[in-house]
Amino acid sequence: MELKTIDYEFTVCKVPDYTQVHWESEFCFLGKTDEEKSLVCITEEVPDNALKCEYGWKAFRIQGVLDFSLIGILSTISSLLAENRIGIFVVSTYNTDYIFTKKEDFAQAQNVLSEAGYCVD
Repeated sequence: MELKTIDYEFTVCKVPDYTQVHWESEFCFLGKTDEEKSLVCITEEVPDNALKCEYGWKAFRIQGVLDFSLIGILSTISSLLAENRIGIFVVSTYNTDYIFTKKEDFAQAQNVLSEAGYCVD
């Protein structure tokens, strides 16, 4: 399986609304529930109205379109990284999944995944 390294640093934000989101950005992930509004964006594009921010995330994208019937892809990746004490969070889109690690763990995550047989570009 191929994982593509995304060449940006990301920030996870808690926002009061989405009025200041940079909608034309190459990457912008939103999450909205009855309790909060969250945004994952390129660090340089953190909106001024962000209430809280967690800086310093890097990402891999699972290449290709993943069929919804596939089982265990994220489980395997997250287990490998957890065994090496690398924390993650994941954002899923219709086509695929994005795995985020803290930037200080990113090189180790690349090595762990490569050694496990993933093609990390």
